[in-house]
Amino acid sequence: MSTIDVNNLLSQMRQMTAQVRPPETAFKAAPVSAQPDFSALLKQSISAVGRSQMEAGNMAASFERGDPGADLGRTMIAVQKADLSLRTMVEVRNKLVDAYKDIMNMPV
Repeated sequence: MSTIDVNNLLSQMRQMTAQVRPPETAFKAAPVSAQPDFSALLKQSISAVGRSQMEAGNMAASFERGDPGADLGRTMIAVQKADLSLRTMVEVRNKLVDAYKDIMNMPV
């Protein structure tokens, strides 16, 4: 039987590992600031719901005045979209409040 040179074996293993593994600098994590924060996302969602409400109100007022080009179908769809987005926002708010209450009631 031949004796095994441990140092030679370790160096060969390190060389094989270096060949298989890509350099560490190839993969960099995305900067944290690139991701939108929760408050900005929430503000954007709230403003989108507000714009939807305003658009539906303007379309409904235009239809009620009898303006030419005011379509009942598009008006009803805009009103339903605004209603749905408002209900969704209320449910999100309710879930956030429930989560806040759960966290505040956790024992420390």
